[in-house]
Amino acid sequence: MKKLKLNNRSYRALLSKFKDWLDILGYSKGVIKYYPTYTQEFLHWLETHNYKTLSIVDAKICNRYYEYLKQRPNKSRSGALSTHSLNNHIGALHSFNKFLKKHGSKKIPLQLHLEKIDQLAGINIVTQSEIKQLFKAVDYKNTEDRMKLRDKAILVILYSCGLRRNEAVNLIVSDILFDKELVYVRKGKNYKERYVPINPYNLRILEDYIYEGRPQYPNPNHSEALFMTYHGNPMGGQAIKIRLRDLIKSTGDTELIEKNITPHKLRHSIATHLLQNGVPITTIKQFLGHSSLESTQIYTHIVKQKL
Repeated sequence: MKKLKLNNRSYRALLSKFKDWLDILGYSKGVIKYYPTYTQEFLHWLETHNYKTLSIVDAKICNRYYEYLKQRPNKSRSGALSTHSLNNHIGALHSFNKFLKKHGSKKIPLQLHLEKIDQLAGINIVTQSEIKQLFKAVDYKNTEDRMKLRDKAILVILYSCGLRRNEAVNLIVSDILFDKELVYVRKGKNYKERYVPINPYNLRILEDYIYEGRPQYPNPNHSEALFMTYHGNPMGGQAIKIRLRDLIKSTGDTELIEKNITPHKLRHSIATHLLQNGVPITTIKQFLGHSSLESTQIYTHIVKQKL
Protein backbone atom coordinates (compact mmCIF):
# COMPACT_ATOMS: atom_id res chain seq x y z
CA MET A 1 0.00 0.00 0.00
CA LYS A 2 1.40 3.38 -1.02
CA LYS A 3 2.20 5.60 1.96
CA LEU A 4 0.11 8.75 2.20
CA LYS A 5 1.88 12.04 2.87
CA LEU A 6 1.17 13.78 6.17
CA ASN A 7 1.43 17.57 6.33
CA ASN A 8 0.37 17.83 9.97
CA ARG A 9 3.59 18.13 11.98
CA SER A 10 2.12 16.71 15.21
CA TYR A 11 0.71 13.71 13.34
CA ARG A 12 4.10 13.05 11.77
CA ALA A 13 5.80 13.21 15.16
CA LEU A 14 3.27 10.83 16.75
CA LEU A 15 3.66 8.36 13.89
CA SER A 16 7.45 8.36 14.17
CA LYS A 17 7.32 7.81 17.94
CA PHE A 18 4.71 5.06 17.49
CA LYS A 19 6.98 3.15 15.13
CA ASP A 20 9.94 3.48 17.51
CA TRP A 21 7.72 2.29 20.39
CA LEU A 22 6.72 -0.85 18.49
CA ASP A 23 10.36 -1.56 17.70
CA ILE A 24 11.51 -1.05 21.31
CA LEU A 25 8.82 -3.38 22.65
CA GLY A 26 9.97 -6.12 20.28
CA TYR A 27 6.93 -6.47 18.07
CA SER A 28 7.27 -8.65 14.96
CA LYS A 29 8.75 -7.23 11.76
CA GLY A 30 5.33 -7.37 10.13
CA VAL A 31 3.71 -5.29 12.89
CA ILE A 32 6.57 -2.77 12.89
CA LYS A 33 6.26 -2.40 9.13
CA TYR A 34 2.50 -2.34 8.61
CA TYR A 35 0.90 -0.94 11.78
CA PRO A 36 2.45 2.53 11.26
CA THR A 37 1.29 2.39 7.63
CA TYR A 38 -2.28 1.59 8.64
CA THR A 39 -2.14 4.29 11.31
CA GLN A 40 -0.77 6.76 8.78
CA GLU A 41 -3.78 6.16 6.57
CA PHE A 42 -6.05 6.99 9.52
CA LEU A 43 -4.12 10.18 10.31
CA HIS A 44 -4.14 11.17 6.63
CA TRP A 45 -7.91 10.66 6.52
CA LEU A 46 -8.29 12.89 9.59
CA GLU A 47 -6.10 15.51 7.97
CA THR A 48 -8.07 15.53 4.70
CA HIS A 49 -11.31 15.92 6.69
CA ASN A 50 -9.85 18.89 8.58
CA TYR A 51 -9.49 17.10 11.94
CA LYS A 52 -6.22 18.75 12.92
CA THR A 53 -5.82 17.25 16.39
CA LEU A 54 -6.63 13.90 18.00
CA SER A 55 -8.31 15.68 20.90
CA ILE A 56 -11.41 16.35 18.79
CA VAL A 57 -11.70 12.79 17.46
CA ASP A 58 -14.76 11.03 18.86
CA ALA A 59 -16.40 7.63 18.35
CA LYS A 60 -18.59 9.01 15.56
CA ILE A 61 -15.53 10.12 13.58
CA CYS A 62 -13.86 6.72 14.11
CA ASN A 63 -16.98 4.98 12.80
CA ARG A 64 -17.01 7.24 9.76
CA TYR A 65 -13.39 6.29 9.07
CA TYR A 66 -14.25 2.59 9.36
CA GLU A 67 -17.10 3.02 6.86
CA TYR A 68 -14.60 4.66 4.52
CA LEU A 69 -12.26 1.67 4.87
CA LYS A 70 -15.05 -0.79 4.06
CA GLN A 71 -15.85 1.09 0.86
CA ARG A 72 -12.42 2.01 -0.47
CA PRO A 73 -10.90 -0.22 -3.18
CA ASN A 74 -8.15 -2.69 -2.43
CA LYS A 75 -4.91 -1.15 -3.72
CA SER A 76 -3.12 -4.43 -4.48
CA ARG A 77 -5.93 -6.33 -6.21
CA SER A 78 -9.50 -5.83 -7.42
CA GLY A 79 -12.42 -5.53 -5.03
CA ALA A 80 -12.76 -4.09 -1.55
CA LEU A 81 -10.62 -4.71 1.52
CA SER A 82 -10.94 -8.21 2.93
CA THR A 83 -12.17 -8.81 6.47
CA HIS A 84 -8.61 -9.77 7.37
CA SER A 85 -7.30 -6.41 6.10
CA LEU A 86 -10.02 -4.49 7.96
CA ASN A 87 -9.04 -6.31 11.15
CA ASN A 88 -5.41 -5.36 10.59
CA HIS A 89 -6.43 -1.69 10.39
CA ILE A 90 -8.44 -1.99 13.60
CA GLY A 91 -5.61 -3.84 15.33
CA ALA A 92 -3.18 -1.09 14.34
CA LEU A 93 -5.44 1.58 15.81
CA HIS A 94 -5.85 -0.35 19.07
CA SER A 95 -2.04 -0.58 19.33
CA PHE A 96 -1.82 3.14 18.55
CA ASN A 97 -4.22 3.75 21.43
CA LYS A 98 -1.98 1.76 23.79
CA PHE A 99 0.92 3.90 22.66
CA LEU A 100 -1.04 7.10 23.32
CA LYS A 101 -2.01 5.91 26.80
CA LYS A 102 1.58 5.03 27.70
CA HIS A 103 2.70 8.50 26.67
CA GLY A 104 -0.01 10.34 28.56
CA SER A 105 -1.94 11.42 25.48
CA LYS A 106 -5.70 11.31 25.05
CA LYS A 107 -6.84 7.96 23.65
CA ILE A 108 -8.99 7.70 20.54
CA PRO A 109 -12.52 6.60 21.56
CA LEU A 110 -12.49 3.42 19.49
CA GLN A 111 -15.65 1.36 19.59
CA LEU A 112 -14.53 -0.89 16.76
CA HIS A 113 -14.15 -4.61 17.30
CA LEU A 114 -12.48 -7.22 15.13
CA GLU A 115 -14.78 -8.77 12.58
CA LYS A 116 -15.36 -12.51 12.80
CA ILE A 117 -13.49 -14.34 10.05
CA ASP A 118 -14.53 -17.58 8.46
CA GLN A 119 -11.20 -19.39 8.67
CA LEU A 120 -12.14 -21.74 5.84
CA ALA A 121 -13.08 -18.96 3.45
CA GLY A 122 -10.44 -18.42 0.80
CA ILE A 123 -8.40 -21.51 1.70
CA ASN A 124 -7.84 -23.15 -1.64
CA ILE A 125 -5.53 -26.13 -1.63
CA VAL A 126 -3.83 -27.96 -4.44
CA THR A 127 -4.59 -31.58 -5.19
CA GLN A 128 -1.82 -34.13 -5.31
CA SER A 129 -2.17 -34.34 -9.10
CA GLU A 130 -1.74 -30.55 -9.28
CA ILE A 131 1.43 -30.85 -7.20
CA LYS A 132 2.76 -33.26 -9.84
CA GLN A 133 1.88 -30.69 -12.50
CA LEU A 134 3.96 -28.09 -10.69
CA PHE A 135 7.00 -30.37 -10.54
CA LYS A 136 6.62 -31.10 -14.25
CA ALA A 137 6.25 -27.39 -15.01
CA VAL A 138 9.71 -26.82 -13.53
CA ASP A 139 11.29 -28.76 -16.38
CA TYR A 140 9.70 -26.82 -19.23
CA LYS A 141 9.65 -23.44 -17.46
CA ASN A 142 13.44 -23.36 -17.08
CA THR A 143 16.19 -23.77 -19.65
CA GLU A 144 19.04 -23.98 -17.13
CA ASP A 145 19.61 -27.02 -14.94
CA ARG A 146 20.50 -24.89 -11.91
CA MET A 147 17.08 -23.19 -12.08
CA LYS A 148 15.26 -26.51 -12.48
CA LEU A 149 17.02 -27.99 -9.47
CA ARG A 150 16.41 -24.91 -7.36
CA ASP A 151 12.70 -24.63 -8.21
CA LYS A 152 12.11 -28.30 -7.40
CA ALA A 153 13.89 -27.77 -4.08
CA ILE A 154 11.61 -24.78 -3.35
CA LEU A 155 8.52 -26.93 -3.98
CA VAL A 156 9.92 -29.61 -1.66
CA ILE A 157 10.49 -27.11 1.15
CA LEU A 158 7.13 -25.33 0.78
CA TYR A 159 4.91 -28.34 0.10
CA SER A 160 6.62 -31.56 1.18
CA CYS A 161 8.09 -29.99 4.33
CA GLY A 162 5.25 -27.51 4.91
CA LEU A 163 7.50 -24.59 5.82
CA ARG A 164 6.24 -21.05 6.03
CA ARG A 165 7.67 -18.68 3.44
CA ASN A 166 9.75 -16.82 6.02
CA GLU A 167 11.09 -20.13 7.35
CA ALA A 168 12.14 -21.12 3.83
CA VAL A 169 13.88 -17.79 3.28
CA ASN A 170 15.93 -18.21 6.46
CA LEU A 171 17.17 -21.73 5.66
CA ILE A 172 20.90 -22.15 5.21
CA VAL A 173 22.64 -25.08 3.54
CA SER A 174 23.68 -26.71 6.81
CA ASP A 175 20.03 -26.82 7.96
CA ILE A 176 19.48 -29.81 5.67
CA LEU A 177 20.53 -32.75 7.85
CA PHE A 178 21.04 -35.52 5.31
CA ASP A 179 22.20 -38.15 7.78
CA LYS A 180 19.14 -37.69 10.01
CA GLU A 181 16.62 -37.04 7.20
CA LEU A 182 15.55 -33.78 8.86
CA VAL A 183 15.26 -30.11 8.00
CA TYR A 184 16.21 -27.79 10.84
CA VAL A 185 13.90 -24.75 11.04
CA ARG A 186 15.93 -22.25 13.02
CA LYS A 187 13.63 -19.26 12.60
CA GLY A 188 10.06 -20.47 12.98
CA LYS A 189 7.10 -18.37 14.04
CA ASN A 190 7.67 -16.60 17.38
CA TYR A 191 11.33 -17.64 17.13
CA LYS A 192 10.52 -21.30 17.80
CA GLU A 193 12.88 -23.92 16.42
CA ARG A 194 11.82 -27.35 15.18
CA TYR A 195 12.95 -30.30 13.09
CA VAL A 196 10.87 -31.39 10.10
CA PRO A 197 11.18 -34.95 8.75
CA ILE A 198 11.84 -35.40 5.06
CA ASN A 199 11.68 -38.66 3.09
CA PRO A 200 14.59 -39.99 0.99
CA TYR A 201 12.94 -39.05 -2.34
CA ASN A 202 12.56 -35.39 -1.43
CA LEU A 203 15.93 -35.37 0.32
CA ARG A 204 17.51 -36.46 -2.97
CA ILE A 205 15.94 -33.43 -4.70
CA LEU A 206 17.54 -31.13 -2.11
CA GLU A 207 20.83 -32.98 -2.44
CA ASP A 208 20.86 -32.54 -6.23
CA TYR A 209 20.19 -28.82 -5.84
CA ILE A 210 22.81 -28.23 -3.12
CA TYR A 211 25.63 -30.20 -4.72
CA GLU A 212 24.87 -29.80 -8.43
CA GLY A 213 22.62 -26.76 -8.91
CA ARG A 214 23.64 -24.27 -6.24
CA PRO A 215 27.40 -24.29 -7.13
CA GLN A 216 26.42 -23.06 -10.62
CA TYR A 217 25.09 -19.75 -9.22
CA PRO A 218 27.44 -16.74 -9.07
CA ASN A 219 29.49 -16.64 -5.86
CA PRO A 220 27.83 -19.68 -4.23
CA ASN A 221 30.10 -19.41 -1.19
CA HIS A 222 29.35 -15.73 -0.67
CA SER A 223 26.22 -16.61 1.34
CA GLU A 224 25.03 -19.59 3.37
CA ALA A 225 21.42 -19.03 2.23
CA LEU A 226 19.90 -22.18 0.77
CA PHE A 227 17.99 -20.50 -2.06
CA MET A 228 19.72 -18.17 -4.50
CA THR A 229 18.39 -15.73 -7.09
CA TYR A 230 19.47 -15.89 -10.72
CA HIS A 231 22.34 -13.49 -9.94
CA GLY A 232 23.51 -15.37 -6.86
CA ASN A 233 21.90 -13.34 -4.09
CA PRO A 234 19.83 -14.87 -1.25
CA MET A 235 16.18 -15.20 -2.27
CA GLY A 236 13.66 -13.13 -0.37
CA GLY A 237 10.07 -14.02 0.44
CA GLN A 238 8.65 -12.01 -2.44
CA ALA A 239 10.99 -13.68 -4.93
CA ILE A 240 9.82 -17.12 -3.79
CA LYS A 241 6.18 -16.06 -4.06
CA ILE A 242 6.69 -14.74 -7.59
CA ARG A 243 8.56 -17.90 -8.61
CA LEU A 244 5.70 -20.08 -7.42
CA ARG A 245 3.19 -17.90 -9.28
CA ASP A 246 5.22 -18.24 -12.49
CA LEU A 247 5.35 -22.03 -12.14
CA ILE A 248 1.59 -22.16 -11.66
CA LYS A 249 1.03 -20.08 -14.80
CA SER A 250 3.38 -22.41 -16.70
CA THR A 251 1.10 -25.38 -16.07
CA GLY A 252 -1.59 -23.80 -18.26
CA ASP A 253 -4.17 -25.31 -15.90
CA THR A 254 -6.95 -22.70 -15.64
CA GLU A 255 -8.45 -24.25 -12.52
CA LEU A 256 -5.10 -24.29 -10.73
CA ILE A 257 -4.33 -20.72 -11.80
CA GLU A 258 -7.70 -19.47 -10.51
CA LYS A 259 -6.99 -20.97 -7.08
CA ASN A 260 -4.44 -18.19 -6.52
CA ILE A 261 -2.09 -20.54 -4.68
CA THR A 262 0.53 -18.94 -2.43
CA PRO A 263 3.41 -20.51 -0.47
CA HIS A 264 1.19 -20.62 2.63
CA LYS A 265 -1.55 -22.43 0.72
CA LEU A 266 0.98 -25.13 -0.17
CA ARG A 267 1.45 -25.49 3.59
CA HIS A 268 -2.33 -25.82 3.98
CA SER A 269 -2.28 -28.42 1.20
CA ILE A 270 0.33 -30.75 2.71
CA ALA A 271 -1.40 -30.59 6.11
CA THR A 272 -4.73 -31.52 4.52
CA HIS A 273 -3.17 -34.34 2.49
CA LEU A 274 -1.44 -35.76 5.57
CA LEU A 275 -4.73 -35.75 7.46
CA GLN A 276 -6.53 -37.40 4.55
CA ASN A 277 -3.91 -40.14 4.62
CA GLY A 278 -4.47 -40.93 8.29
CA VAL A 279 -1.64 -39.01 9.95
CA PRO A 280 -2.66 -38.12 13.55
CA ILE A 281 -3.58 -34.49 14.14
CA THR A 282 -1.00 -34.21 16.96
CA THR A 283 1.76 -35.30 14.57
CA ILE A 284 0.64 -32.71 12.01
CA LYS A 285 0.71 -30.08 14.77
CA GLN A 286 4.38 -30.85 15.46
CA PHE A 287 5.15 -31.03 11.73
CA LEU A 288 3.72 -27.55 11.13
CA GLY A 289 5.19 -26.05 14.30
CA HIS A 290 1.83 -24.93 15.70
CA SER A 291 1.90 -23.79 19.32
CA SER A 292 -1.61 -25.10 20.00
CA LEU A 293 -3.74 -27.94 18.66
CA GLU A 294 -6.55 -25.47 17.98
CA SER A 295 -4.59 -23.99 15.08
CA THR A 296 -4.24 -27.43 13.51
CA GLN A 297 -7.91 -28.36 13.95
CA ILE A 298 -8.84 -26.21 10.96
CA TYR A 299 -7.59 -28.97 8.66
CA THR A 300 -10.13 -31.42 10.02
CA HIS A 301 -12.83 -28.98 8.92
CA ILE A 302 -11.26 -28.65 5.45
CA VAL A 303 -11.24 -32.42 5.03
CA LYS A 304 -14.87 -32.71 6.15
CA GLN A 305 -15.83 -29.92 3.78
CA LYS A 306 -14.18 -31.70 0.85
CA LEU A 307 -15.78 -35.01 1.76
